[in-house]
Amino acid sequence: MALVTWKMMELVYWRDPKKSAVAFGMSLLVLLSLATFSVISVLSYLLLALLCVTITFRIYKSVIQAVQKSGEGHPFKGLMEQDLTVQPEMFRKYVDVFLTYVNRVVKQVRHLLLVEDLVDSLKLAGFMWLMTYVGAVFNGITILILADVILFSTPPVYDKNKTQIDKYIELIRTRVEVTLAKLQDKLPGALKRTKAE
Repeated sequence: MALVTWKMMELVYWRDPKKSAVAFGMSLLVLLSLATFSVISVLSYLLLALLCVTITFRIYKSVIQAVQKSGEGHPFKGLMEQDLTVQPEMFRKYVDVFLTYVNRVVKQVRHLLLVEDLVDSLKLAGFMWLMTYVGAVFNGITILILADVILFSTPPVYDKNKTQIDKYIELIRTRVEVTLAKLQDKLPGALKRTKAE
């Protein structure tokens, strides 16, 4: 799991610009296609494009082998001989990690929806109310496209302007904490959070 996270961080931080450009371009192309066509059409076109490339390459290599009278064999032989089966131990490991996240989310949802802490539930209500306006302006695929662009553009910008951005983030965080403290002071005594929390 850590290896996947590391590779993802390498992509979004543009450590290898070619790989990052391909990943960003492909993800943006798929999302823009989904905005225009149905999921079935997009999957069909992607698989058809992949098949066109592999069939063309196979025919090309066969013609080259026939002309040169070489016996190299199937051009994808190395890929076909790779073991792509999922090992049970690896599958169980990922399922266990996934279950840990699911249990954490279920616990947090219970905490928020059953109003274990009024302030946290009110924050969720306010966020959901804001999301109704976001939903009225954007559809889901547009939000995914924006998230993709932000995911690939924010880390390099942050790397280049880290000190200035950190200064403003700290300023905003301080103001939010002061505002929340003032709001909590105005709440009735039973609803106030204790310092231990």
